[in-house]
Amino acid sequence: MNKVANALYAGRKILLILWIILIVGFGFYAAKLPSVLGGNGFEMKGMYKDTEQLLVNKFDVSEAQIIVLFEKKDGVSDSKFQQTIAQYMQKAKDKSDASKVDIPTASNKMIKGSTAYGIIHFNHDDGTVDKRVEKIRTLSAEEKEMSVKLTGGPIIEKDMNTASQADLAKAEAIGIPVALIVLLLAFGGVVAAAIPLMIGIVTVVTTMGVVYFFHPYTELSIFILNVIPMIGLALSIDFALLFINRFKEEIQTKSVEQAIKITIQTAGRSVIFSGLCVFIGLAGMLFIQVDIFQNVALGGMAVVFIAVFSALTLLPSILAILGTRINRLRILKVSEQGAQSRWRSFATFVMKKPVTMTIVSLIILLVALIPVRDMHLEIPSSEALPTKYESRQAFDTYNDTFINKNTADVYFVLEAKQDMLNEKPLTNAFTFIKQLKEDSLVKQVDSISTALNVKSSDQLQAILENPQISAQTKPAVDSFINGHYMLIKATLDTDQNSDQAKDFVRKWKDKHSPFTVHIGGYPKFEQEIFNQIYEKAPYGLALVLFSTYVILMIAFRSVLIPLKAIIMNILSLTATFGLLVWLFQNGHLGLTQSNIALVLPVFVFGLVFGLSMDYEVFLISRIHEVYYQTRDNNVATVESLASTSKIITSAALIMIVITGAFAFTDVTPVKQMGVGIALAIFIDATIVRMLLVPSLMKLLGDANWWFFTKKHDKSSSNEQLKS
Repeated sequence: MNKVANALYAGRKILLILWIILIVGFGFYAAKLPSVLGGNGFEMKGMYKDTEQLLVNKFDVSEAQIIVLFEKKDGVSDSKFQQTIAQYMQKAKDKSDASKVDIPTASNKMIKGSTAYGIIHFNHDDGTVDKRVEKIRTLSAEEKEMSVKLTGGPIIEKDMNTASQADLAKAEAIGIPVALIVLLLAFGGVVAAAIPLMIGIVTVVTTMGVVYFFHPYTELSIFILNVIPMIGLALSIDFALLFINRFKEEIQTKSVEQAIKITIQTAGRSVIFSGLCVFIGLAGMLFIQVDIFQNVALGGMAVVFIAVFSALTLLPSILAILGTRINRLRILKVSEQGAQSRWRSFATFVMKKPVTMTIVSLIILLVALIPVRDMHLEIPSSEALPTKYESRQAFDTYNDTFINKNTADVYFVLEAKQDMLNEKPLTNAFTFIKQLKEDSLVKQVDSISTALNVKSSDQLQAILENPQISAQTKPAVDSFINGHYMLIKATLDTDQNSDQAKDFVRKWKDKHSPFTVHIGGYPKFEQEIFNQIYEKAPYGLALVLFSTYVILMIAFRSVLIPLKAIIMNILSLTATFGLLVWLFQNGHLGLTQSNIALVLPVFVFGLVFGLSMDYEVFLISRIHEVYYQTRDNNVATVESLASTSKIITSAALIMIVITGAFAFTDVTPVKQMGVGIALAIFIDATIVRMLLVPSLMKLLGDANWWFFTKKHDKSSSNEQLKS
């Protein structure tokens, strides 16, 4: 680190100029990032996606659909209502260049009382749907006999993007001013307090500009707009807080050059190891081949890399130029000695009763994790969107009025080696349909058999061989058979989100059949997403745990300290999940009752496991430093807690404020993530860092540092003394 420190100090002015160029350049593209975001991120390669494409290519299923919800106004007759709807749908088709429209009538069950819905189909989901929807909206304002609301996937996705941007602005409006107050309390001066915020904003803007260039290669989820600022601001401010605090300590007795170099060698080293832990925590998500996890992993890893890079290049350059002026514009008198004395007394108190403190801490954490056993995970849907959006209101009305929530539709596309209308594949297809009907979970089967009211392949062949009848039945045949493919729809007697529905599609996927069986429908979508997470998450977990252990072992030259850190992290994270279940799933403290977003455990683990290691690295680095000067584990622990607790507490508080600000947002998964990260950091900074760490350091004594050779002891000690 000595050579790096020399090089960074020597090139401080050049680095500052390069950073100004980077900020201007990437800032331009950061502003364009929202325009390339779309979708909820739950996309992956698999049978569901392939089947959906088959339905589009072979059975004329539209790629994008808009649902139009109509509600009749008082005094309008039923006939006038239907007539006005038909006229509206035709005008909407013409104006938006739609491929077709489904017009509601009493016979097709798309009208119930004073409510009806129609569907506008688009064949090409080529990014122009938003523009077409805006043309349809101009029609909605013209209607006097009925109210018209638009909803459906493309509209909900656009509204989710809008809501995410509004949430980001709201969180920043809350988090940044409060973070500034915390920084003022920590440093006492405006200059020192402003720098971490500036570094955080630079990191976020630069990262968003970098991530913009990912969009040609991968679908970027709208949630990336919340994740990058959440991680970037919190992490950058943490790093800057640690860095500036060490610089202010050193500059009291050393020159600016010496202070910068020592800060880079000590705090800079901690930043590198902390960044590595967070980076690897996020990298674990790359095993899960679902777009949203890939997005968050790539965006998160990018922001971590830039946060570390800015902390080691931009921040030292600014501090080197400012020098002692870092203490300018002081508005608060901060007593470092008083704070250290209080923390020293607290650490001494905890270490006098290490067994009691350990037991108390573990009891608190174990009680908090009890609700985890009742956690119910679900994929976020339209319910994640705030109710103030018209698309959410319309979709809720559509679901409540027209959709049977106790059933689920599964689509089967049978692929034969020859034309499906040949005798053998047709006979096999009717056998497949018969087996499907016999399944206890199947309520109804729609197929060529039900469309033409035929019981066997022989009856169908007879119809097809009769020219007069064949012409009449051709539209029905074309709806279910196309060349080598046959479409079958099974309606299940269970909720589409249920475990039974997922088990059903798993069973039929593996069922022996003379066909290649393609399965689609929402239960298949959920089953593939859940399977992907449950199968691949353990690999990511193993990578994170093993890599973190190795990194911390190298950083601290200890076998036990990394193990303790990992166990405490897992325990505190599990307690966090328990509290999230209690808060959201059980609807406590005024929160709207909602199931836990499927992505939340993976996200919170990936983010917090690394973020909470920041404090472990900051604290243990200082204990490590003092221990090799004093050779007294207890003294090293107490003195290091006294000197770092204030800054670690301030860093944790800022992290809690910035991530916790997302608790006041409206998109449910983002709200859950903000609360989850804030809770996890709070538990880590209080129960773990204040009680468990000093207690366990005391109980294990010099065994904490078992790993060293005498040669290493001597060289490390000399190196520390030189510093």
